[in-house]
Amino acid sequence: MVATVAEYDRVPRILRLNIAGQPIDWISWQEAVCLYAREIVVWTLGDTVLRIRGGHSRIDCCQSQVDIHAIVACDGKVVSPTRGIPPLTNEALFRRDLNVCLYCGGTFHDGDLTRDHVLPTSRGGKDVWFNVVAACKRCNHHKGNRLLEQCRLELLALPYVPNFAEYLALTNSGRILGDQMDFLKKSFGSNSRLLQ
Repeated sequence: MVATVAEYDRVPRILRLNIAGQPIDWISWQEAVCLYAREIVVWTLGDTVLRIRGGHSRIDCCQSQVDIHAIVACDGKVVSPTRGIPPLTNEALFRRDLNVCLYCGGTFHDGDLTRDHVLPTSRGGKDVWFNVVAACKRCNHHKGNRLLEQCRLELLALPYVPNFAEYLALTNSGRILGDQMDFLKKSFGSNSRLLQ
């Protein structure tokens, strides 16, 4: 798909990689154009998602154009994005748990889910990936600040920390092109629910 000017608002985000091929972040098509113009893009993958046409050359009257690909690798110092734990947000948490309440098994919209701390914060639990799950409001209210065994609830799946590639997929879900998802999936951890 090559977008036209009228379709600029619908152009998907571009997956930016470092020169080693590690996913770094999502960028807009405008940011991608700047990377191309600065000649920082070293190689590309995926389909062309947008063709930008520029002005005409005084010398040969040819019109300049840049094809923006779905995945761009940029030159520069290789800084691993995995130097830490991805930030914990409700959006990423709910996507990690596939919008399923990990107590009752129901599937819910984001507005009907909450972040539940398996070990409640009032009992020393931390607000970290390993201690939180998506829970519907009913189950979260029922559990309150009790331990699972005190309220006769069981987890349907264990919480885990997504790696950086999975985190990028979680935070851009529903807007990822097939070639971008195929690229990211190669780096997902074996426990990723997105591989199901």
